[in-house]
Amino acid sequence: MQKQRPKHLDLAKIRLPVPGIVSILHRVSGVALFLFLPVLIYLLQGSLSSAESFDAFRSVIAHPLVKLVLIGVLWAFLHHAMAGIRFLFLDMHKGLELATARATAKTVLVVSLVLTLILGVAVW
Repeated sequence: MQKQRPKHLDLAKIRLPVPGIVSILHRVSGVALFLFLPVLIYLLQGSLSSAESFDAFRSVIAHPLVKLVLIGVLWAFLHHAMAGIRFLFLDMHKGLELATARATAKTVLVVSLVLTLILGVAVW
């Protein structure tokens, strides 16, 4: 008897567990940080070159849309760091039990969002 395999996957119907979501978000945040790194370096270089460029930098950063993008980058950094620490422990075979893996994944999501909220409000 031949097994009937799906011809396509309906991604909307697939329910990932929390550790899977954290894993995918870790990859997405890493790509976002990699792609946004040249912009951050350019902004840093512009803010350090002269007083006039620093004033221009401040005017760009004062725009609310730019602040939201930078808060998104802040979340990407914090999530990537927290999930990276979690994955380091998993690589050392710590927290591999299902209940512990789910708890640490939820902790990563909560801690990264709470730290982003706290730092984002402080920066805004």
